[in-house]
Amino acid sequence: MIMMKKIVSIQDISCFGKCSLTVALPIISAMGIETAVIPTAVLSTHTGEGFSGYTFRDLTSDIPAIADHWKKMGLSFDALYTGYLGSQEQVEIVSQLFNDFGKSGTFIIVDPVLGDAGKLYKGFTNDFVVKMKKLCSRSDFMLPNMTEASFLLDIPYTESYDEAYIRDILMRLADLGCKVPVITGVHYDDKLQGAAAYDSEKDRFYFSFDKNVNQRFHGTGDIFSSVFSGACTLGMNIQKALDISVRFTLDCIEATIPNIKETWYGSCFELCLGKLIGYVNKNSSCI
Repeated sequence: MIMMKKIVSIQDISCFGKCSLTVALPIISAMGIETAVIPTAVLSTHTGEGFSGYTFRDLTSDIPAIADHWKKMGLSFDALYTGYLGSQEQVEIVSQLFNDFGKSGTFIIVDPVLGDAGKLYKGFTNDFVVKMKKLCSRSDFMLPNMTEASFLLDIPYTESYDEAYIRDILMRLADLGCKVPVITGVHYDDKLQGAAAYDSEKDRFYFSFDKNVNQRFHGTGDIFSSVFSGACTLGMNIQKALDISVRFTLDCIEATIPNIKETWYGSCFELCLGKLIGYVNKNSSCI
């Protein structure tokens, strides 16, 4: 009998808009992993460009009760994966969840959602960055983009860099306490884009690049993080986890381009889930 892996994803859910849990749940489930969720908030739509007047329900006070129920049931997970957290209080609660469910052998994966294009998202402050930095210090894998890496390290944001710079940033992120930092959205030119990782225990770097599409698509960071989290939970090695995540993210972008007028609010990942299942089946022994 095959024992399914189990992961819990802790982030908000936008009822419409293809991000956070509405991306993580179907993608990780398609990878053959039982996916539990702890929603941190419920929104009618995501808060990105094009939406206004959205509803918002903060679920911070519900999270401890969910955790207490799960503890009474004796639940355990192979991985804990956090995405967007909306307040310092939520970061503190999630840190406690790591204590409650982060047993030996359980991966802790933190996507430190802070900002993009050199700026913090609306509502975030430097105090929030400090809290997120502490959460990242407890992770096995952290998945910042270049903006988030710059805030976590308190260095100027730049869009002009080379491989040596990325290697230095990865090592500095590891110094925060994370075992394997991963930087997403890495590109040295307009031709290629991908991700880079550093295994601090083995002192080894990993890189994966594919075709760069010089256009922004909402939710691609969530797509990458979800696939990477699933791949690690399945036991794939870092290189294969990077390769699958980068490739599938590009698949989703390419599927979105012909439908961009109808799906300007998110990426058409649903059209590509069959490919993802194929990648997983092909690489399931890459541990």
